[in-house]
Amino acid sequence: MRSMMNARAFAAQTAPRSHAQRTRDPPGASRQHHAVTDNTEHPSTSAGSAPPKPRRHRPHWLPDRHTGARTLRVVAAAINSWFAHRAASKGAALSFYMLFSLAPILVLVISIAGLFFGAEAARGEIFSQLEGLVGEQGATAIQEILAATHRAGGSGMAALVATGILFVGATSAFAELKSSLDDIWHVPVPATAGWQQLLRTRLLSFSLVLVLAFMLLVSLIVNAALAVVERLWGQLWTQSWFAPVADVISTAFSFAVVTALFAVIFKMLPNARIAWRDVTMGAVITALLFSIGKRLIGLYLGNSAVASSYGAAGSVVALMLWVYYSAQIFFFGAELTRQYALQFGSLRGKPAEKLAE
Repeated sequence: MRSMMNARAFAAQTAPRSHAQRTRDPPGASRQHHAVTDNTEHPSTSAGSAPPKPRRHRPHWLPDRHTGARTLRVVAAAINSWFAHRAASKGAALSFYMLFSLAPILVLVISIAGLFFGAEAARGEIFSQLEGLVGEQGATAIQEILAATHRAGGSGMAALVATGILFVGATSAFAELKSSLDDIWHVPVPATAGWQQLLRTRLLSFSLVLVLAFMLLVSLIVNAALAVVERLWGQLWTQSWFAPVADVISTAFSFAVVTALFAVIFKMLPNARIAWRDVTMGAVITALLFSIGKRLIGLYLGNSAVASSYGAAGSVVALMLWVYYSAQIFFFGAELTRQYALQFGSLRGKPAEKLAE
């Protein structure tokens, strides 16, 4: 009798359990049962723990706990490089070249834009933009220089020679700017600079003149579109609440144009491989600095007697001072662009300049 009871108990223990019996088991019973029946455990998991999740790589552009320190290091290195590359001397040379290149540049830009909208419309638009940039004195100086250039026009061989001089004059300032940017980006100077290199530099500089003409065309198109909107919805534009919105749109458009111009210059002029992400960030920062510096330069020139003390040449002096101070902002933006590329961008991992102690 006892042997029959033991046989039934053994059969009950070894028989498969029903679903109802499995649901009544405590939470850890099934794991204990499988542990008894199967002693082989997966090496990557343990009892009661989930398998480890794959580690996700953090994008380089997201801020982390070291972003603040690296940002300060970028600014400090940019200031140090700005002094080391003698930006003050570069700005003086650029303002001198720009004084003789500005009139040829404007003649070419107005001529190209005038093919689509007429010379008078192009001239009026560019002078309104320049007056907002360099102030009334600077715009007056530019008008006088441009008027003298038109009066000096000729015909036949004289016109052909004048066109050649116009091309050389319009590209001289950009050639000087390219040399300065090559120095900032540590581009090695070629041992022998032949006529091919000179021609390449001039053609590259002339392409920037075409970019300026294209931006003037875009500005004319936007202004024409705004004029159409003003005629169609004149009542909307007279509302007091819409005037600030229109000002914001105009300011944003001007900022976008300046940013695009800086991005094109940073990308095209230096003889170096620069990623667009570095150029874009540097152009935005430079445009912000330029917007702030433009107002400060205007306040300085408007409230000081530096330009007026030169008498009839005061407007020209004011223009050269504006170009000089704007060049300092531009070169500092170029230094920031390079240091950003070294710390955060495409050149990350390469040794940056050591700060002078």
